[in-house]
Amino acid sequence: MVKSKKKISSAFIYFFGSFGGILFGYDIGVMTGALPFLEADWHLQNAAGLVGWITSAVMFGAIFGGALAGQLSDKLGRRKMILISAVIFMIFSILSGVAPDIGRISPYYLIIVRMLLGLAVGAASALVPAYMSEMAPAKARGRLSGLNQTMIVSGMLLSYVVDFLLKDLPGEWAWRLMLGLAAVPALILFIGVLHLPESPRFLLKKGDEAQAKRVLSYIRSNPAEINQELESIKKTAKKEREANQKATWGTLFSSKYRYLVIAGVGVAAFQQFQGANAIFYYIPLIVQKATGQAASSNLMWPIIQGIILVIGSLFYMWIADKFNRRALLMLGGSVMGLSFILPAVLNWMIPNMNPITIVVFLCIYVAFYSFTWAPLTWVLVGEIFPLAIRGRASGLASSFNWIGSWLVGLIFPIMTASMPQEAVFAIFGVICLLGVIFIKTRVPETRGHTLEEIEAQGTNHSKAIKKVHSKNINVERTNS
Repeated sequence: MVKSKKKISSAFIYFFGSFGGILFGYDIGVMTGALPFLEADWHLQNAAGLVGWITSAVMFGAIFGGALAGQLSDKLGRRKMILISAVIFMIFSILSGVAPDIGRISPYYLIIVRMLLGLAVGAASALVPAYMSEMAPAKARGRLSGLNQTMIVSGMLLSYVVDFLLKDLPGEWAWRLMLGLAAVPALILFIGVLHLPESPRFLLKKGDEAQAKRVLSYIRSNPAEINQELESIKKTAKKEREANQKATWGTLFSSKYRYLVIAGVGVAAFQQFQGANAIFYYIPLIVQKATGQAASSNLMWPIIQGIILVIGSLFYMWIADKFNRRALLMLGGSVMGLSFILPAVLNWMIPNMNPITIVVFLCIYVAFYSFTWAPLTWVLVGEIFPLAIRGRASGLASSFNWIGSWLVGLIFPIMTASMPQEAVFAIFGVICLLGVIFIKTRVPETRGHTLEEIEAQGTNHSKAIKKVHSKNINVERTNS
């Protein structure tokens, strides 16, 4: 816990508070460039299953890392858990880079090490938004959630640039340095977080009101505002304690909350099953399969994707509160779906179509994903769950999201090994369009609504379903 009376600037707090997103993004992206060299070095060209596991192992670990970090941060604090995550990240990044070359055992060693690394990645995905939301003033919370997304995609872009700069090294050195250098941003995060304060919400929970007030003075300028926020945090914490005592896992699927739980968890799952991470993990191999050029010579494409993602995240911060959540998600999902389906249609109509066409459509997909489904999924998940079930429902949504990420990373190389990749992307395109239908029929609008109004929408929807169900039963009885 930071007890120093020296004032810490709000810019420093927000920068390093969200810097964990850089680690999250770096390790999502780094395997994109490392994989072609690793494949060649360990002769994995015909081992689609192993390639899928090596790529997706981080996401498998993240499924458990996010849930574990969320619970431990309530006991140890957000700041301490971010420090622990940075240390885990450093250790297992280095162990990934020095993976021993001992025949068949080597891929399994790397899979296990990257699963353990995934614990830190999952922790970062849970801890950074929690810390930022507890430090940010209410009026800036939307923009600062956009900052977290910008950090994530900046971390991806950084990994793509590092991959490109190292691509001319001997194959073994290239992939080892790419993976090992992830320890550098982890070290920067550790040093920065050493000087961060604990969140005022956690401090109040531990009974340290004086330190909580001091931390708020770093990021709030008005003394009256500080006192008002302290009282607000106390009231909210009391309500959450009462809600958590009454809520169980069964509560999530009661008639009162089922509609909103299905909506929030469904959006989180669709975001991954739409296939975005297939592009982010495998774009050099996708280009290789489309054009016949060696994957290791196609590392400029990930940089292009990374630039699109960063621009899209900045564009989202500009339009975040100007358009309805549902409208943006349906627009994004429709264009994303068509971007995946059209290459298959064109390839069927024009057998000699330029193979780079599919990559152009993938860029269109990434552009629309970057300012719709990428940031809005977590904005909506943060808004849609009522207080009584928020902790459990958010954890369930995060778990489904990571499960989707892991499965896409695992099965994509297996699918492309057994069918044309245009057909694989067409399948993802259909899932995108199903996501649009899901948003249209199952997800309420959350922009401009209080949490109480959103909860009322869920209750009214449940009552409407019961009314229709009851009417149908009466009609059947009458007919019989």
